[in-house]
Amino acid sequence: MPFVDTSEVKPITVLPGWSGRFVHSKNMTFVYYEVETGAQPVHEHDHPQEEVWNVLEGEIEVTIDDLTQIAGPGCMAIVPAGVRHSVRVLRACRVIVVDYPTREPFTHSSDN
Repeated sequence: MPFVDTSEVKPITVLPGWSGRFVHSKNMTFVYYEVETGAQPVHEHDHPQEEVWNVLEGEIEVTIDDLTQIAGPGCMAIVPAGVRHSVRVLRACRVIVVDYPTREPFTHSSDN
């Protein structure tokens, strides 16, 4: 699977307002999110994967540990493995989230 057309990947709603297309390589998970303004925030949580949020459009507020920053287009938020973090959508956005190592797709809102 060296090439993937993400428009052909079925989107999954992981939280109200969050639609994500999950793609897995051998070692990483990529999620192409489209998120509505006012979407349910991603609650504070941690997981064993390192996670990188790449903002393409719109604006999110990311809290990593006790540091909060607004991230817009061109900004990346790098979450180390095992560190608590949360995300709040300020303006409708498109983001790509990359996890290493791979992460299973969420099946409902309590899984993320």
